[in-house]
Amino acid sequence: MRRYNKILVGVDGSNESSFTFEQACEFAVDQNATLYITTVIDTKTFATIERFDRQIVKKAEEQGYDTLNRFKEKALEMGAPNVETILDFGSPKVRITRHIAPNHDIDLIMAGATGANRVERMVIGSVSEAIVRHAPCDVLIVRWDRQLPSEDDELPEE
Repeated sequence: MRRYNKILVGVDGSNESSFTFEQACEFAVDQNATLYITTVIDTKTFATIERFDRQIVKKAEEQGYDTLNRFKEKALEMGAPNVETILDFGSPKVRITRHIAPNHDIDLIMAGATGANRVERMVIGSVSEAIVRHAPCDVLIVRWDRQLPSEDDELPEE
């Protein structure tokens, strides 16, 4: 099996990302790899708000750092040998694949299977899908619910 030295996992506080994070920690321990934990604050959410209330953006940044620190503590408790955190701003799809992964020489990104429904995926696509398509390294998708996809998630007909 290939050895990975730098593993990246994104966290947003959801159950799905927490489960993926735990899997990434275990894998980092097994691989003796550095675990990079990232939170990307999607700036589209704040584009209009920032003009009116800079405090909301500052609060989101503080919450991002708090989230990363909690996950870092847990990773160290789980035995991860080295843990780094990255707070970034922008589109998670773009920042993870075009900036974070290449700038930190990441060789594996672990991402949760999408939680978006069919309509959301058609309109905006999923972060996981974008990572699979555009990552400069290997990607491991973690299915957090361990269940088969629902009928809404069927493959398109040929």
